[in-house]
Amino acid sequence: MKAARWIAAGAGLAVVGAAAAYAQYRQTEQPDFALVQAEGDFELRDYPALVVAEVTHTGSREGASGASFRRLAAYIFAQDRPAGGEKIAMTAPVLQDETQPGEWRMRFVMPAKYTLETLPPAPSDITLTQMPARRMAAVRFAGNGAARDLALMEARLRDWMREAGLMPAGEAEFAFYDAPMVPGPLRRNEVLIPVAAK
Repeated sequence: MKAARWIAAGAGLAVVGAAAAYAQYRQTEQPDFALVQAEGDFELRDYPALVVAEVTHTGSREGASGASFRRLAAYIFAQDRPAGGEKIAMTAPVLQDETQPGEWRMRFVMPAKYTLETLPPAPSDITLTQMPARRMAAVRFAGNGAARDLALMEARLRDWMREAGLMPAGEAEFAFYDAPMVPGPLRRNEVLIPVAAK
């Protein structure tokens, strides 16, 4: 009897998590891209120029991730700007990459309505910049985005790129689409690698 209750509770949590994930996808703005090629979980995409707010922290990826997320969230939610400051809507995904060993950069993509000129000023430790248009190879997967999973998916993406004759133009970037309360199996994560022009 207890096992049946646990199973029912687990199923109920899965339904709630799925509803939360679906609601989040519907409401959260994501950058547009042109799909060039798709093969299973792998895609080749053309992204336009994107305006981002970025910050860098050192240490482990997990530790830097928490510190960077809190810092960027304080900016977009006007917590470190004068009272009544304009809040900026959260978008997805949150981007992260390692700029040098032990140094992790996190980027929040700004909503499409903003330009560098129309964004509220940022504190000195946060950089507002525009990423150039890029062609990106991507692989999509579920889970909590653990380091082992990211490394495995990066290796799979590099294998796919090699087979497709695509040359990397930079290091891997990680994209996380979901809030922490979304169960791991329902989360969307991606590894992206910039592709060199032929």
